[in-house]
Amino acid sequence: MGKFGSYADRDRIEQEGSFDARGLPVTIYEFLSRTAERFPQRPAISFQLLSGPKDHAVTLSWQDLLERVTETANLFRSLGVGPTDTVAYLLPNSIETPVVLLAGATAGIVNPINPLLDATQIAGILRETNAKVLVTLKAFPKTDVAQKAAEAVAQAPNVTHVVEVDLNRHLRGLKRFIVPLIRPKVKVRHKAKVLDFEAATSARKHTALEFDDPKVDRVAAYFHTGGTTGTPKVAQHKYSGMIYNGWLGGTLLFDETDVLMCPLPMFHVFAAYPVLMSCIASGAHVVMPTPAGYRGDGVFDNFWKLIERWQATFLITVPTAIAALMQRPVNADVGSLKTAISGSAPLPIELYNRFKAATGVEIAEGYGLTEATCLVSCNPVDGLKKVGSVGIPLPHTHVRILNHDDAGRVHECPTDVVGEICVANPGVFPGSTYTEADKNHKLFADDRYLRTGDLGRIDADGYLWITGRAKDLIIRGGHNIDPAEIEEGMLSHPAVAFAGAIGQPDAFAGELPCVYVELMGGATVTVDELAAHARDHIHERAAVPKHIEILSELPKTAVGKIFKPDLRRLAISRVYDAALQGTGARVVEVREDKKRGLVARLSREGNVVEDQVRERLGQFTTPWDWA
Repeated sequence: MGKFGSYADRDRIEQEGSFDARGLPVTIYEFLSRTAERFPQRPAISFQLLSGPKDHAVTLSWQDLLERVTETANLFRSLGVGPTDTVAYLLPNSIETPVVLLAGATAGIVNPINPLLDATQIAGILRETNAKVLVTLKAFPKTDVAQKAAEAVAQAPNVTHVVEVDLNRHLRGLKRFIVPLIRPKVKVRHKAKVLDFEAATSARKHTALEFDDPKVDRVAAYFHTGGTTGTPKVAQHKYSGMIYNGWLGGTLLFDETDVLMCPLPMFHVFAAYPVLMSCIASGAHVVMPTPAGYRGDGVFDNFWKLIERWQATFLITVPTAIAALMQRPVNADVGSLKTAISGSAPLPIELYNRFKAATGVEIAEGYGLTEATCLVSCNPVDGLKKVGSVGIPLPHTHVRILNHDDAGRVHECPTDVVGEICVANPGVFPGSTYTEADKNHKLFADDRYLRTGDLGRIDADGYLWITGRAKDLIIRGGHNIDPAEIEEGMLSHPAVAFAGAIGQPDAFAGELPCVYVELMGGATVTVDELAAHARDHIHERAAVPKHIEILSELPKTAVGKIFKPDLRRLAISRVYDAALQGTGARVVEVREDKKRGLVARLSREGNVVEDQVRERLGQFTTPWDWA
């Protein structure tokens, strides 16, 4: 592990030679085999089904992991999966999940799918990636994954085999005997053949691959992005980008003595690449607590005790999880922790300070995106962390801040001027980022810099600051407002745990800032008190929210990001219903339309004066139609 404390360290590493000349493994199987040779008996992956600090856990050594991946890849090949065929998985975290990820990328192209999506979206992804095999859960109490998988496969005739993982083998005692008696019935019929994962894999050879693993770089993974609207876009990842992410972790952060506590899902790039690939590169040990990670029963309550149990040195997290952890006392010895690494959303300074005060540990914030096979930049773990920035671009990564004018010309932004963040690195696949060719149109500057759609600036020290999503900006009468500024202001109130700011439709300004908040457990505060706090703590007058609403819980994605489309739906319904008063119409739902974005659908509640409806809603930019 090299020291990563400054721009000079980054440059020194880059000057050792080009990335291609580093003699790294070419395929994932070769990557894993080298680690199993170096550290055969060291722990690689641990998983516990339940969250208690003394609950049963299962651990695979690097040799065990290689054998499990070998037999699983051999199974996939036997089911007709070749290098250009897709193995999808719809799984929560379990000891089998990383095995399937690595084996799928060895036999063919692996396609992780978020189990929180609905069956129609899952089916859309299975059709888009033309998946032949789906690995999913066998029906199990308290989860509907098996049911959704069956519904999705019924709508995806390309799937020939469904391979089921049974979580029951991770239970101990009486529970293990009860589950088969109370297992939910899956009623949907589909044409795919169903196999048991454990039986089917253990019947295959585990000492060597039964097929060639040619040393050529190729597309080995499909990751869907977002998945929050319609059918998600699917990004393509090559071996070289996956291994680049691992090489970064193994070079800059981890060695074989490190333990990474990772309650993030293995269907997301953060866990799959910066975490799992870095562990392969370095020989470090990754621990996954419960199938649902941070969302698992008792995970937050037992969290510090789990850190102590596993002697974790790195905590992999996101801001929403940090906020939840800060509502609980640090009730265990967390002296093993060196650093927390946070990604997926901007980290409020208030939260950084609370965490450091409670644990004595600093958070290094990083930035990555699915389209770039993840990592772009990170605050140096051994050097100056500029809280609120996402640190310095990683070795072999080049970031430019560009503005594209209406004529299509590209302008480089000077220091501290905001523009679009554009990235070139070994994880960027120029011209072929998405599986759908038309989605790659206008996605690159100078044919190699990926246009991220994120707005940011680079300061005089070379640190990258994200100022917002190009599409998340609140545009009030032509004035751009960064939602992060509103959220930071609200989070500085001691009663506020989470805040999500959006632009709500306004007949005059186009959009007005509005914020939804979730309170700390047991806290009480009035909207008027929050409004007074906002006026005092949000420095830009135009950014002070016109509407503040307290929700029992903010909508969040699987990785804990606040899910803004749901907040926009709430705001559109509220604003339009107020405008429609007395017309006999009201909003019944706000739906996502691929071309028009969010569309309000109205029902006729009585004698509707259609002209009035058209006149009143015509003052807003959000489209509408009759349900």
